[in-house]
Amino acid sequence: MRLIVLALCLLPHSLQAQTPAPAIPRFADESATAGLTGFYAGEWQYMVGGGVAVFDCNADGFEDMLIAGGENPAMFYRNVSQQGGPLQFRQETAGLEADAVTGAYPLDIDADGLTDLALLRVGENRLMRGLGNCRFAPANADWGFDGGDDWSTAFAATWEKGASWPTLAFGSYIDRTQEAFPWGSCTPNQLYRGGDGRFAAPLALTPGHCALSMLFTDWNRSGQPALRVSNDREYYKGGQEQLWQLDPGAAPVLMTEADGWKRLRLWGMGIASHDVTGDGYPDYYLTSMADNKLQTLESTTAPVRPGYADTAFARGVTAHRPYTGGDLRPSTGWHAQFGDVNNDGLFDLFVAKGNVANMPDFALLDPNNLLLQQADGTFQEVGEAAGVDSMAIARGGQLADFNMDGLLDIVVVNRWQTAQLWRNISEDAGGFAAFRLQQPGPNRDAIGAWVSVRRGDTVTRHEVTVGGGHVSGQLGWVHFGLGTSTAAEVRVEWPGGRVDDWQPLLADTFQILAPGQAPVAFIAP
Repeated sequence: MRLIVLALCLLPHSLQAQTPAPAIPRFADESATAGLTGFYAGEWQYMVGGGVAVFDCNADGFEDMLIAGGENPAMFYRNVSQQGGPLQFRQETAGLEADAVTGAYPLDIDADGLTDLALLRVGENRLMRGLGNCRFAPANADWGFDGGDDWSTAFAATWEKGASWPTLAFGSYIDRTQEAFPWGSCTPNQLYRGGDGRFAAPLALTPGHCALSMLFTDWNRSGQPALRVSNDREYYKGGQEQLWQLDPGAAPVLMTEADGWKRLRLWGMGIASHDVTGDGYPDYYLTSMADNKLQTLESTTAPVRPGYADTAFARGVTAHRPYTGGDLRPSTGWHAQFGDVNNDGLFDLFVAKGNVANMPDFALLDPNNLLLQQADGTFQEVGEAAGVDSMAIARGGQLADFNMDGLLDIVVVNRWQTAQLWRNISEDAGGFAAFRLQQPGPNRDAIGAWVSVRRGDTVTRHEVTVGGGHVSGQLGWVHFGLGTSTAAEVRVEWPGGRVDDWQPLLADTFQILAPGQAPVAFIAP
């Protein structure tokens, strides 16, 4: 009883009010019929990783995907679904079929309007230039990119102020040459700054603590993103979570307790970001082994300092052990992502779960979590009721509207088992609006922008990023649920400081947003 009272005391008064339960979404498992056959294979060097990249490489609005294979070649799938219909993918040769791929992230590196890809590998990382119509070619030599020879397990990208090319961060795991005693052998992460069509030699981010997720994020709304790194304490010695401050042209600086940073140690595996509290600042969900965190700034009073409080228990997102299946040992969380799966205007949380292999102290039957945000700010577990409570050994994943029906679907990459795909078939979901950001010059997809949707007095904000999750990236539609609203307004805070006026939008539409222009409807072919 004391624990229950404590949990209620931790909640703000507004979160304690009794509110109606959210509509539970319904998902149909279309793994066997959608055409996906890829899975993540391999032993020790592939115990982590196993991601999926989601992107539109032929400009038809439908998002295609690349599934990391580990010891298998990576597999590309073109989306051939019909709008509103069952999910259908066709495997094709795209030039991305490399071996030893742990994960992938899409972004337009050279600002030519074609999506490129960063392939994370056990060995040399590769940048792949988009050629159009879902074809890609290696670009390391042309772009002066030194792919190294690490065991890469994390990635993030941003455009620093005044930069013509992106800044890329690659996170590495342990020194794989020290199999007999790997603990404490975490290798440094690498930061690449680009310009004039090429990347400079990498800067080592030392110390490295075995990164499994990275995210460039404007944590204090200064307009200059910092690099957040989540690290796996299974292999580091004396390490912790990290936040690197980046100033253009200067060496990265690791923030410490003197800056307000609070020491945090966990089996860090994935990062998901969203303004859960509505205070205008991003919150961060960190997956781990039985110790998932939801970090919220303790104070937003200027000057904002990077001190975070853990609100996972108060909001009901600890997700620390299985909720079904009978295995009560601690859970192992990997990819995490916020998204509004029932379109009620509140971003929900998906977490892919799975034992590392056969670790006896952790659950072997470990279902994925689908946590619905409720009107009072707490979350309700509905994975079993929604039909996504798979017991496969999950790793990476994505929430994406693959058939452009306004409902977010789910793809999950599994270790040693075929990837799974669930179509959202909810009949009682609310309205939606989905946006693609386009701006001239470098950073065409406006990475680092903030998109806000206003419905009456309610404002929902989301930061556009490349990174986070667990070795799984997405470059596509930014999805908002609208609930019962038939109309709403949208505003974009663009990288560089431009803030557009609020623009009216219509419900149930896909729209292209550009600086200073009214939304333009996108019609799927």
